Amino acid sequence: MTRIALLLATNIAVVLVLSIILNLLGVEQFLREHGIDAELVTLLIFAAGIGFAGSFISLAMSKYMAMKMMGAQPIESPRGEQEQWLVETVRRFAQREGIGMPDVAIYDAPEINAFATGARRNSALVAVSSGLLQNMTRDEAEAVIAHEVAHVSNGDMVTLTLIQGVVNTFVIFLSHVAGRFVDRVVFKNEGGHGPGFWITMIFAQMVLGVLASMITMYFSRKREFRADAGSAKLAGRDKMIAALEKLKRSVEPQNMPDEMEAFGINGRMGGSSIKRLFMSHPPLDERIEALKARPV
Repeated sequence: MTRIALLLATNIAVVLVLSIILNLLGVEQFLREHGIDAELVTLLIFAAGIGFAGSFISLAMSKYMAMKMMGAQPIESPRGEQEQWLVETVRRFAQREGIGMPDVAIYDAPEINAFATGARRNSALVAVSSGLLQNMTRDEAEAVIAHEVAHVSNGDMVTLTLIQGVVNTFVIFLSHVAGRFVDRVVFKNEGGHGPGFWITMIFAQMVLGVLASMITMYFSRKREFRADAGSAKLAGRDKMIAALEKLKRSVEPQNMPDEMEAFGINGRMGGSSIKRLFMSHPPLDERIEALKARPV
């Protein structure tokens, strides 16, 4: 709750600062002089409503959508020793972190991967691929499970949702302002929204959406380091390093949809510095070095 309160306070502060800056720069007065009734505060509220509503609806549906997209099968009653071990491992780490027992699921995929999602820390989902269970040792798999439980404990799903809500707000707000400016100043449209507004707004949302994605992915990479550290605390640093080394030797994930990639432990690898900006996960070598730098 503290993290949520801080992020919401930050969002409100940023909105207020942006409004003040626009007023100090005379942007609102300039728009009014050109016949643009921007109503910046109302527009900010509208943008925030849409931006956060979409993010929180996605979060609320995250468990259901993840299960459907990945074809994950929840373990309601463990069948066999492997499923029993998986459920008990999740339970043990959840108890140590002081969170509710997550739902546990397995999805059929050859690559080594896992993910955690859910709207609340006490009602989350931890799912692992069949490839992970088949190709990792128990120690390595234990470290991956600890990594996902750490994501849940850290509240990373909510954190990323709030960040997405913030960037959505500014994408909507700035694209509308740009559309109104071009429509009224360039095309001299005095009534309603003309083609200039819609074309500019759509183009601005595309450009700003790319920039917003870069911001979101930056925070996604940061949370991976924190989850790695959480796994080192729960399962042991050497086990987590071994798990990441195994991921280096495995193929890149092919069956994880784009919508779920940021939630998996094994994200796609980046090459160029530009491509790196859109990576949901840091390079595995950097994650390994960060763990090795941690005190035992």
